[in-house]
Amino acid sequence: MNQKSDSVLVDLARRGDIDAFEQLIARYESRVFTIAYRYTGNYADASDLAQEAFIRVYRSISSFRGDSSLLTWLTRVVTNVCKDELRRRAKQKIVSIEEMAEKGQVSEAEPRQKPLEEEVLAKEWQEEVQQILGSLTHEHRVVIVMRDVQGYSYEEIAGFLECSLGTVKSRLNRARQILKNKLLTRNELLIGQVGHGH
Repeated sequence: MNQKSDSVLVDLARRGDIDAFEQLIARYESRVFTIAYRYTGNYADASDLAQEAFIRVYRSISSFRGDSSLLTWLTRVVTNVCKDELRRRAKQKIVSIEEMAEKGQVSEAEPRQKPLEEEVLAKEWQEEVQQILGSLTHEHRVVIVMRDVQGYSYEEIAGFLECSLGTVKSRLNRARQILKNKLLTRNELLIGQVGHGH
């Protein structure tokens, strides 16, 4: 069975062919979900945002003119959905992260001879980075995820975000600096808490 091309499926979907649209979803849902997951770090939220992205795509499929690839367009749509959601949650995220820091959710100092110690530390470090990413402003988080996690070029990011190359570079530099400072501060905080536990 020959697979229909994206452009054929888009033309059919424009004319109200639900089956064609479902084929497009099947083709790209894992890519869209992955992008959403990178922004949220949460499976349930990523599923909801991916679904919301496809609803937006369905509503606006007639406006897709094929100036860029379908994947580029889908990426822009899901990125915008994620940005909207992150904007909505920004204050709430920062407050919850600050509360976690205040509660000192750090395990008590224990002997360092555990065989799984490195694995546990690596997992904690990933969670730490994810939390700190969540505390960045949506502008900073979006550029750092797109560049350092998803690997998009500066030009692609500028296209997705509809801003200049200079804006992308300056936001990315600021985002990396903020991330680095937060990681260093957080690390010193943890070391201090563990030190006081002796």
